[in-house]
Order: sequence, then C-alpha cells, then structure tokens
Amino acid sequence: MDRFAGNAAGCSVSWRIILPAIVTVLAMLAALDLGIPRKQRLSDALVVIDITRSMNVRDMDGRSRLDFARETLRDWIAARPCGSRIGLALFTERRSLTLLEPVEVCADYSSLSGTLMGLDWRMAWEGDSMIQKGLDHALNRASGLGVPLIFVTDGQEAPPLPFAQEPRPTGDSPGGLILGAGQDTPSQIPKFDDLGREIGFYGPNDVQHAPARIGAPPPDASERPGYHPRNNPYGESDLDGDEHLSGLRVDYLQALASARDLGFLRLDEGPAAIERELAAHAPTHPVTVTRSLAPVFAAAALLLLLGHWITGSRFITPPRKESRS
Repeated sequence: MDRFAGNAAGCSVSWRIILPAIVTVLAMLAALDLGIPRKQRLSDALVVIDITRSMNVRDMDGRSRLDFARETLRDWIAARPCGSRIGLALFTERRSLTLLEPVEVCADYSSLSGTLMGLDWRMAWEGDSMIQKGLDHALNRASGLGVPLIFVTDGQEAPPLPFAQEPRPTGDSPGGLILGAGQDTPSQIPKFDDLGREIGFYGPNDVQHAPARIGAPPPDASERPGYHPRNNPYGESDLDGDEHLSGLRVDYLQALASARDLGFLRLDEGPAAIERELAAHAPTHPVTVTRSLAPVFAAAALLLLLGHWITGSRFITPPRKESRS
C-alpha cells in the first residue's frame, strides 16, 4: 500500500513538472512563428476606387457606395493569401492618384486597411467623373507597376460622353476587373456645400444632361424637337434628362471591360466572388509562401491545458494534509 502511494505521489510530481514544461515549449514555438515554405501562384492588383459625387448615393442597404466599397474591399484584402500584393489608388475627374504602390497584404495589412478606410469623397480635386479616361489612365498606371487592375465605379460619366464614339484603348491590358457599385434603380445624389455639409440632393437644373455641343451631332438629331440643320443641329431634347439621378450602369461598364480584356462583377457579390473573378481575368506569378505553424502549436498547448482541466486533474493530485487527532 505504501509502495502504491509512493508511485502515485511520484507520478503526481512528474506531471506537475512535465505538463507545464510541454505547454511552455509549445507556447514558445508558437511565438517563434515557425512555418513550412511552399510554392503558390498568386495574383496582385492595383485597386482604384471612384470617389466622385455619385459614389455618395446610399443605395447599398442604407450605406453609400463608397462606404460599401471600402468595407467589401477591406474584407477581401483580409482574406487574401500572404504573399499577394495590393496597391491602392483613388479616381476623380479623368485620372487616378496612387496612394500605395502594391505591398504585401499580411505584412502591410494595417497600412492597407487604414488607407482604404480613410478614403473620402472630399479628397476629389474636381467634380467631373470621366470614367473612360480614368479607366484608361488607371490601366496605364497598373501596367507600369506590373500588376492587374481592379477599378471600382458606378459607371456614371459626368458630364456625359460626346456623341462621337470614343477611340478604343491602345496597348496591352494588364488584366483585372471592373467592380460595379450601386443598384440598377437610379437614386438621388446627395449634395454638399463648400464646408462638406449635406444640404439636400442634386436636382435636374444642377447637372448637365447631355454632352457639350462640340463636334458632330448625334445620329437622331434631325428627329429631335427644335432641330435646324444650321441654327440648331443638336435639337433641344438634350436640355432635359435624369443625370441628377444615379444607378449602376451595368451595360456601359461591361462594354468598357470587354474592350479592355477585363472582367466585370457587381461589387455586392462579395469578397469570394471578387477573388474568383480576379483569378479568371488576371495573370498569376509563383511566390514562395510560408504557412505558419503557430496556430498548430498554440492549439496543442491549449488542448493540453483543457484536457487536464476536463479530466479533473487525474494526474496532478494535491498533497493530502494529515489530520491531527
């Protein structure tokens, strides 16, 4: 009996030393963030976000298109594999401004997330929104950086395009996507004063409803009210319109994407769909990625502690106090 008690006491002392030692070693291994290197093909991207006034329309479940774009892209970047690179830029008027050249998504996630969530319509230096020109400028920028392009916009040209067809883009496309922000049904565009305070919505008399009367008139000009071949070759039907409202211009953006070897996707389809479409329309490159073993070591340490707690300390029994008679 004494021999059995001695063995039990020895076992108790051993586990009291061994278990904390094992847990400590596992915790140290987790802290070292060891990993297994492996080859993987990844795609990078320069993400350009439209910050013009129509992106303030609140038709994304009560949120503005810009807010929805920031949140969706933040979630998409957070889910991207380590080793991939993302750059950020904004678009307004006819060109894009690069804020961050492509950086690694894991090492620089805080910079990416902070810059993305800090985008604001007040950063715009002009009120115009020339989508075609801005898209082509962004494509050239992405090509210069050697990455595909993701261009986020609702597709509303302001002012409207000239009647003459724009020339097709030249040069090789770096690949990528156009992400359409907004809903099909046109909504009112919020209006702000010079101090950035919202003061209502744009009305029909606040915006230009047709292209500037420069160059050749539209093909149907002769059928328009007020048409005169010499005095009024454009007619008068372009004086009214609904450009003070904004909806997602799906057909227009799909045409732009097709002409530039890009894919098109509605932004509200979510991060997983963005990743699938990017994989289908963007080139990949081999990257050596280190898969971290820290979660494995941390989980093992936690399981050991939980196992000991659940079993009711079978192996570690506190010393009994001898009762005094």
